[in-house]
Amino acid sequence: MPQIGDIQLPDFPLLLAPMEDVSDPPFRALCKEQGADVVYTEFISSEGLIRDAAKSVMKLDIYEKERPVGIQIFGANLDSMLQSVEIVEKSNPDIIDINFGCPVKKVVSKGAGAGILKDIDLMVSLTEAMVKHTKLPVTVKTRLGWDHDSIRIVEVAERLQDVGCQAIAIHGRTRAQMYKGEADWHPIAEVKNNPRMHIPVFGNGDVDSPEAAMRMRDEYGLDGAMIGRASIGYPWFFKEVKHYFKTGTHLAPPTMEERVDAARRHLQMAIDWKGEKLGVFETRRHYTNYFKGIPNFKELRMKMVTSDEAPDVFAAFDEALETFGHHQFA
Repeated sequence: MPQIGDIQLPDFPLLLAPMEDVSDPPFRALCKEQGADVVYTEFISSEGLIRDAAKSVMKLDIYEKERPVGIQIFGANLDSMLQSVEIVEKSNPDIIDINFGCPVKKVVSKGAGAGILKDIDLMVSLTEAMVKHTKLPVTVKTRLGWDHDSIRIVEVAERLQDVGCQAIAIHGRTRAQMYKGEADWHPIAEVKNNPRMHIPVFGNGDVDSPEAAMRMRDEYGLDGAMIGRASIGYPWFFKEVKHYFKTGTHLAPPTMEERVDAARRHLQMAIDWKGEKLGVFETRRHYTNYFKGIPNFKELRMKMVTSDEAPDVFAAFDEALETFGHHQFA
């Protein structure tokens, strides 16, 4: 059974990936209910935290019902990262995760996220300093490398482990690939098969079906799967994977009532947490998947994603249930 610090995890745990404007408390709560074993916050800028930037500080909100929960931070300046660790500790997470994988230009241009893959020594020394600065387990999320010609992930993972990293999640693409092409899990398996590795190695990228999760477990031998895009607007993904592991059969998809209920609760929790304007705006990206596969749903979906007032979105949910409540999902 994999373990992060003192946190005992089930066999092949499913982790909710940190995703900006997605992995907030409302969505994490829904994923937890549906079987996510560990959840992570959206990634948080260390510079934003030490400047007390409102958006960064708000992302520190965590709740008892979502434990174990990791707070993920990013940055490339040692002093800022160490100060941010002290701020993060006050929120009492179970895990501090370092983002060494975000490929977005505004992050990479500052040498943070996947930008640090150009300077492995800095990546290792930053991790070591953070491990020494906190009693909480420190984990890392990263990519295979900066580009195809600079993949050294087996060596990198071993060095991170040697300075005290307690688990590593690896996205099976390079920074150069961004999110294009297929994720390559073979180098992640090489990390896991390195006889010197003893910390959990989690795979990330293209885990988009129960069968994919099973391949990651059985063919590649990884310790768990970190789920990102497959869960957006579809928190049931975790439950479906676990059902497939247990029975070898697919769980029936959620009913229209379950979809509307989840969307309604999601929006209400988002409004309660960040106010109506942001709550309405940031929950929009989930509706396509909440109501995927329903014929002639475009008009209602447009109402959901273009309405700026919460009552109008809730009315669209009611209309969806009234019009399509009988719909059978394949």
